[in-house]
Amino acid sequence: MFQLTALYNHPEDPAAFDKHYDNVHAPLAKKLPGLQRFTVNRPAPGPDGAQPAYHLVAVLEFADEASFGAGMGGPEGQAAVADLENFAGAGVTMLSGESNVV
Repeated sequence: MFQLTALYNHPEDPAAFDKHYDNVHAPLAKKLPGLQRFTVNRPAPGPDGAQPAYHLVAVLEFADEASFGAGMGGPEGQAAVADLENFAGAGVTMLSGESNVV
């Protein structure tokens, strides 16, 4: 598997971020050719009540790096990337690479 992990920083307006993510961005991501699995996590506060490091973590899985490249390089991927400027103003870190079950 080849995985893209998106780590979204805490936005100024969490409700507006979540509304855009759920209603616009996630549907765009779901259209990526070759996407096999898409999970979203909104981390809870730590045991001590501390704010988590990220507001939202999204993980997109593809069969291999070629499938990832084709999906992200096509019009659907370009649309999803272009949409980031509409809601992710607080910043997002993208990590990609092979994923293995251990």
